[in-house]
Amino acid sequence: MRLVFAGTPEVALPSLDAIEKSGHELLAVVTRPDAPSGRGRQLVRSHAAAWADERGVEVLTPQRPREPEFLDRLRELAPDCVPVVAYGALVPPAALEIPVHGWVNLHFSLLPAWRGAAPVQHSVWHGDEFTGASVFELEAGLDTGPVYGTLTEQIRPRDTSGDLLERLAVSGAGLLVAVLDAIGSGAARAVPQPADGVTLAPKITVEDAEVRWDEPAFAVDRRVRATTPAPGAWTTFRGDRIKLGPVLPVADGPALKPGDLLVEKRRVLAGTATSPVELGEVRAAGKKAMSAVDWARGVRVGSEDSFS
Repeated sequence: MRLVFAGTPEVALPSLDAIEKSGHELLAVVTRPDAPSGRGRQLVRSHAAAWADERGVEVLTPQRPREPEFLDRLRELAPDCVPVVAYGALVPPAALEIPVHGWVNLHFSLLPAWRGAAPVQHSVWHGDEFTGASVFELEAGLDTGPVYGTLTEQIRPRDTSGDLLERLAVSGAGLLVAVLDAIGSGAARAVPQPADGVTLAPKITVEDAEVRWDEPAFAVDRRVRATTPAPGAWTTFRGDRIKLGPVLPVADGPALKPGDLLVEKRRVLAGTATSPVELGEVRAAGKKAMSAVDWARGVRVGSEDSFS
């Protein structure tokens, strides 16, 4: 089939690689416009745009996909289908109607569970044992379209959102190409989503990523893993914000008040509402990440110090 791909971040690249090898014809890549990044705030291409640039594939970067110029170009390209992976913008009906077989979205959950922008983060945060990926027909509603196919993935006990998303991006790319093959051959059948089991996964904010030390250890652990690597779990120490890597609940650890710190020879513990957690990496503002033990020695954590 003749395809136009819509996607933006690094998680879209396995699907682009799979499409490139599939035998389908890739006409163009639709992605978000170049965005400022780093301390210099220089404009940087999205991962999908950089991938297309390297291969000489046309790149379309509308501010909004309802722009007449974008819609006209999409009509000129006349794709049979538009596969989507983490594009990052709402697609209007005028654009949805252009491809013969519509837009098909690879979403990283087992729909109708975790509809929204952050399905992987919410599945980790809520302690799900399994998640997966779904390829569905994009429509005006939020991830409500009929589903062409799914796959399941076990969530490992120490998975961060980054770990899980990396695996789903690879396995989901194979699912997406299989659905495109089936659509091209006329064998695909989309099944409406059930009305029961709907859960929502709104975007995780920086405020959400602040560790609440008055939560139980398991909740602190899940919050940190869910927000790793982005937006990054954080807390404050001596009035300054520091970022935290994944922590490890210590069921038989000493009793500590929420946020209190205990520096031992080979580990640093922080108190929660239940048992403490062992800190992993710590990154102070403007510094590189380091082990919690090295950080504690460097700042000379005292008996009166705690996380707020």
